Amino acid sequence: MALSRGGAVAAFPLVPRRLTATGAAEGAAPPPENVVRVPWALRVRLQRAAQRRERKQGEAAAPPTGKLLLRSRRPELSQPRWQTVGRWEQPQLVSAGWKHRKACGDYFQLEPSQAAAPALQAPPPDAGQGPSFEEMGLQPALLAGLGGLSISRPTAVQRITIPALRRGRSALCAAETGSGKTLAYLLPLLDGLLSRPPALEVEAAGPPAPRGLVVLPSRELALQVGAVAAVLCRPAGLHVRGLTGGGAAGGLRRQLRAPPPGPAVLLGTPGALREALRRRFLALERLRWMVLDEADTLMDDSFAGILEEILAHAPLAVDAPGPSGPGEERTQVVVVGATFPTGLSQTLGKFTDVGQFVTLATQSLHRLPPHVHQKFVRIKGQDKLPELLQLLKDHPASSGAIIIFCKSASTVNWLGYILDDHKIKHLRLQGQMSAAARADIFALFQKGDVSILVCTDLASRGLDTSSVQLVVNYDFPDTLQDYLHRVGRVGRVGSKTPGAVVSFVTHRWDVDLVRKIETAARKRTGLPGMDSSINKSSPNRG
Repeated sequence: MALSRGGAVAAFPLVPRRLTATGAAEGAAPPPENVVRVPWALRVRLQRAAQRRERKQGEAAAPPTGKLLLRSRRPELSQPRWQTVGRWEQPQLVSAGWKHRKACGDYFQLEPSQAAAPALQAPPPDAGQGPSFEEMGLQPALLAGLGGLSISRPTAVQRITIPALRRGRSALCAAETGSGKTLAYLLPLLDGLLSRPPALEVEAAGPPAPRGLVVLPSRELALQVGAVAAVLCRPAGLHVRGLTGGGAAGGLRRQLRAPPPGPAVLLGTPGALREALRRRFLALERLRWMVLDEADTLMDDSFAGILEEILAHAPLAVDAPGPSGPGEERTQVVVVGATFPTGLSQTLGKFTDVGQFVTLATQSLHRLPPHVHQKFVRIKGQDKLPELLQLLKDHPASSGAIIIFCKSASTVNWLGYILDDHKIKHLRLQGQMSAAARADIFALFQKGDVSILVCTDLASRGLDTSSVQLVVNYDFPDTLQDYLHRVGRVGRVGSKTPGAVVSFVTHRWDVDLVRKIETAARKRTGLPGMDSSINKSSPNRG
């Protein structure tokens, strides 16, 4: 129906539309071509994926607030300091996908959570300031020696170790690298020598027989500890000698020579000590104490047999009980290190009663240094050299020394040639060099004549590197223990600034270690697999 011009209703016949052969009404618009019909299940999956992308974009736009514990290139994976991860909770790791080739270029960094090294932190308020060196009862001559070293207050490991060792107990002294372990054992043991002067009837003839012996794994470390011991002993009139390398008979005799009554303290490397004992240039029957410094290195395959031969010459066995009372241990043994090998108790047990040892450990043992900036970069092997050159360019010589760690002597030499081509002044240090050459090279580095040292793990243990402000792990270390020792080259007691560490992560097996490091950092726990060696070595913690 329709309205006519005059307002009347006009009737139109209702004619039904005919259908075409396809079933569509004749005259209707044709259906669109190339229509893709999406299955319902796939449509749901696409919608969910879009929602996840929106959530991630929202998280990236709003990164964690406040100071960060871990900073990631992907802000949604950063962890603020206030966030805690449960002991049994598995955190979301930045390095979780680093074994995939597309992860190259990713990185994360551990931000410093405190300004000073844990060793320099004051004791808790309820414990007061802790004993000073004077309050510990050390001999005045040793206090005068401390003045010569410009040291005024003890570190955490020294507050724990000095009173315990002054009581004469054998001990395992475990503390983080760069915490002041050298003074922690030298002060109480030298104090014992001063409180018990030697007998006057010392035979003028016969080989030198020191009353204190420090065994160290390298010539560089022996010279460094010997310099500290000499400053401490000079006011007391004690003679200190070092026995390092030089297999010739004249060289060994010359190093042991000292005014009567001979050297009171001897510091030596395993090879030189064994040679002197075999030739009977040295006797240990008057030994009152023995220190095994950097025990994990002394116990590796290259030193283990030599160390056992030295221990066999020392009077370590417990004296038989007599009418006056039970037997006493003749020689006080102190084992020192930041990490301990698992076979330590078995080796020492052949010569002394390990059950009588007391374990002295700091709270920061086996933990990542909280005051050192640590960055981990997932990178292709071919990109390591350009990245290193850029790091050296961005780090001027005036901002502190740099140590570059490599896995092998061949890599040290190859990298040295590259740095020579770029006119970058540096020093190289690796185990294929002679002991004398290594000592000269490290002395130049410590003096600051050259600010870049390319080296193997030979320089990662014990050596004083307080001038170092940057460590570069050009080759990632093989073990977590090696990583702790390398990172311990910065942020040491005596360092002006905490410093930083940059690690290149190249291989798939490197990623396994990085995941353990990242997990420990997020959970604020110690690195896994290292506590058991100490506990097994000394079941008696009394």
